[in-house]
Amino acid sequence: MARPALRHRAEAASLALPPLLIAAERVAAAVVQGTHGRRRTGQGETFWQFRRYEPGDAVTRIDWRETAKTQHVYVRETEWEAAQSVYLWRDGSGSMEYASDANLPTKRDRADLLTLALAALLVRGGERVTLMGSGLPPAYGRAVLDRLALLLERSTTAADLPAYEKLPRHGQVVWIGDLLAPLDATAALVLRYADAGLKGHLLQVLDPAEENLPFAGRVRFEGLESENPLLISRVESIRTGYAERMQRHRDGLAALTRDVGWTFATHRTDHPPQHALLGLYQILTER
Repeated sequence: MARPALRHRAEAASLALPPLLIAAERVAAAVVQGTHGRRRTGQGETFWQFRRYEPGDAVTRIDWRETAKTQHVYVRETEWEAAQSVYLWRDGSGSMEYASDANLPTKRDRADLLTLALAALLVRGGERVTLMGSGLPPAYGRAVLDRLALLLERSTTAADLPAYEKLPRHGQVVWIGDLLAPLDATAALVLRYADAGLKGHLLQVLDPAEENLPFAGRVRFEGLESENPLLISRVESIRTGYAERMQRHRDGLAALTRDVGWTFATHRTDHPPQHALLGLYQILTER
């Protein structure tokens, strides 16, 4: 009798979860199969592995029992146990509502999914996460994901870059958006955070039409952020120049992040989210 009642309660609880959280956890679960864990050498008490002794290793780290089994000297490595704090930001400006095809997610939908799925992976790995601008400190546990899902679904902002906030040194920031703000504005913010001792990761999310400009003939373009409409008589005549300008912008973002030791990657909404998510997660856990 108790099992059906428990099942009904579980089903009712799952219905109360934000759909975004359910989707994000599905993506995170798929990515977990492609990772090899977050274990890395460092200070801690949990045994990780044995490795050959190297000049400079402390004698106290030698494992004499393991050494006695072979002709080589082995040291005992433990797992790094210090959790890091990761501050996530998702672009919520009007341009993120764009989708060139009804079968594609909007840029905001994809950015929301990637942000929350990354948080789910980090929480599984014991890291602390929060959303920039939320006023909430980094934390870990299931409750964090529920809170982030609600914040992402409810948040609206006209800013295409995060507002600067003072964060603890050695934290990490992850910005997910179309990153089409003027390069000098992005550079000023990146440099400010880098000078404060934070590492960062930028993921540019674009619709395929924003890369390819596949339109032809006379087209009227209307912005999503109160821009004036633009009428172009022959779109194909500007396609090459448009592609070159987009590439210059991307090259600028890549150079900017490279110069300060950050990373930059791109993602299209017509591609599966798992690849971009795995790349971000591996970068964060390696650091």
